[in-house]
Amino acid sequence: MPELPEVQTTVSGLQLIIKKRIISIRINTTKLRYIIPQKIIKLAKNRKILKIYRVAKYIIFELSDDMSLIFHLGMSGRIRLLPMNDYRVIKHDHILIKLNNKTILAFNDPRKFGFIDFDHTKKIYSRKYFTVLGVDALSKKLNINYIYKKISKSEVPIKQILLNQHIVSGIGNIYANEILFDSRISPFTKGKNLKIYQLTRLIKSIRKILVKAIKYGGSTIRDYASSDGTLGNFQSNFFVYNKEGKKISKFAIKKVIQYGRSTYYCPELQKE
Repeated sequence: MPELPEVQTTVSGLQLIIKKRIISIRINTTKLRYIIPQKIIKLAKNRKILKIYRVAKYIIFELSDDMSLIFHLGMSGRIRLLPMNDYRVIKHDHILIKLNNKTILAFNDPRKFGFIDFDHTKKIYSRKYFTVLGVDALSKKLNINYIYKKISKSEVPIKQILLNQHIVSGIGNIYANEILFDSRISPFTKGKNLKIYQLTRLIKSIRKILVKAIKYGGSTIRDYASSDGTLGNFQSNFFVYNKEGKKISKFAIKKVIQYGRSTYYCPELQKE
């Protein structure tokens, strides 16, 4: 699933279409996670792309005349950007956007867990999927005071807390594993049992791992590729994720299923 680094890498790759104008939109699928609003075809036409940015795992296209397109990549989605003459139909290309610089943007999502939305820019943040979001994982607002207030009474293990988008937005399973290893915190430690010094380490590790992952273009495990087709390379920097049985400082990495997700950790280095 594309997480914050993959979404940010996609956003960075799309910056070259800023100030370009939408010529036409073709919708090949009526419904992904939600029904695709057909009004996009008419209302987005001829609008200029003013800004493309990220909110958690969402990609926002701010258009002229106070309108915005919202993309969520879901479990397997990606946005491809290529010259019109080079475009070939690929299965699961659900929406095609032609631009005035003779390029085409294709939103592809095999599992259909992503979605596309469209509304007035000043209204988009009232959408429920935005109002429920916690602090962005790379925001300066993610500090000791914030995280302590959120988890100091929690019986939930820290691994699950990191995955809770209502508390910290943008972190998925891959990076939660790496963050907890880097901060030497057991994935099973309850939120209420974490000490202030551990929370300090945790926040530093969140920023360290995510910034490094962005630098390497994200992680390509199954489906992910950037908008120009480049594969992410952060997986070559994994310490624990998908490394069951391998050793770090003579200690083996173990895998368990925690809340239905794979947890990779080193028990001897990440103690409760």
